[in-house]
Amino acid sequence: MKALSWVQIVRLGLVQMALGSIIVLSTSTLNRLMMVELTLPAVIPGFLVALHYLVQITRPNWGFRSDIGGNRTTWIIGGLTVLSFASVLAAVSIKLFEFNFYLGLTLSIFAYFFIGLGVGAAGTSLLALLATYTEPGRRAAAATITWLMMIFGIAITAIIIGSLIDPYSALRLIKITVTLGIICTVVSALTLWGIEQKFQTIQLKQIKDNTSFQDGLKQIWSEKNSRTFTFFVFLSMIAYFMQELILEPYAGLVFNFSVGESTTLSGIQNSGVLFGMIFVGLSVSGFKLGSLRFWVQLGCIGSAFALIILAILGTDVFQFTELAILQRNLKITVTILGVFNGVFAVGAIGSMMQLAGIGFKNREGTRMGLWGAAQAIAAAFGTFIGTMGVDIMRALLNSNSQAFGVVFAVEATLFLAAAIVSFKVVFNDNKTDLNITD
Repeated sequence: MKALSWVQIVRLGLVQMALGSIIVLSTSTLNRLMMVELTLPAVIPGFLVALHYLVQITRPNWGFRSDIGGNRTTWIIGGLTVLSFASVLAAVSIKLFEFNFYLGLTLSIFAYFFIGLGVGAAGTSLLALLATYTEPGRRAAAATITWLMMIFGIAITAIIIGSLIDPYSALRLIKITVTLGIICTVVSALTLWGIEQKFQTIQLKQIKDNTSFQDGLKQIWSEKNSRTFTFFVFLSMIAYFMQELILEPYAGLVFNFSVGESTTLSGIQNSGVLFGMIFVGLSVSGFKLGSLRFWVQLGCIGSAFALIILAILGTDVFQFTELAILQRNLKITVTILGVFNGVFAVGAIGSMMQLAGIGFKNREGTRMGLWGAAQAIAAAFGTFIGTMGVDIMRALLNSNSQAFGVVFAVEATLFLAAAIVSFKVVFNDNKTDLNITD
């Protein structure tokens, strides 16, 4: 079977970029509007974002449907259409909140529910398409390209929306959301045109798969390798997302960073993530340095090391150190954390793409869906326990630095546990056609 060319991989990356562009509006801009302009409690946008993650537990179903249907493109475009429409409803709910809180909340819940469904259907089918038709030697690079393009889409969309939305009005927000959804869906449809048709196998075209979703999921869950990797994804992603909502408060409360300085700190971390992703992509695909398992484990262990340093920086060990020096060291540590997070991210995504074809035949989408669901649940759980853990520790210890330090230490422990679990995962392309069960 032929494999995707670099041009076709970039084309699929454009679809991933479109997904990121729509999602950032719902999970970032609308959150700010709820908390600042509408003065709603932070728990409301927090609940809505968590809801859109939790709904993605349906990812295995979407992946399975794309497996047996033999046409992943349909599910990608369908998911993007649902996502775009639901994002418009989410924008409309902002206006409704101004008149009736309960109507606004009801529409928001409905919208974010379907945002989760759209992301699940489109995202899972897109990754399954990449995993199925990307040759093994290019998978790490393909993961790097698609994720870099998604991050670029998020960044450029935020900049453009920021310039267009002022002076703010709900009507302006709705117009921007409608326009963005139409552009992203149409561009994605044109980008996907003709790619999958060139690579569909005779088996997908001629053999009808009558397996039910429940039986298909049981097939995947019967594979020890799939179960182990699911556990790895869950552990590592909890660790990955635990610091997402607490790093900036940590910088402000413990190191006296201003709002602007703490925001810049997040930019520094994301710059490190980008560097780590590019480095691993080039190392594996360009220079053939290290296996995916090696980069996954290095990313986990390096992230754990950076988190431990992050926790120690705020303790009494450095109480006599000048604040300016501590702030500089914090920036350095956060940069290192970002680099290792990027190394882990590409290693994990590349591993998903490689492992998706190991086991029962024609179940790449189901596996990607299972791991995507584990990732989504872990993201919701990780952000929640990260913030809740800080609140509980602050109440118990009566110390900001110690409270954050405990949570960072727990996060580091989870990363190390994930590295240990990864040793049990079988990375072997020669077993692609084996039904590995126990």
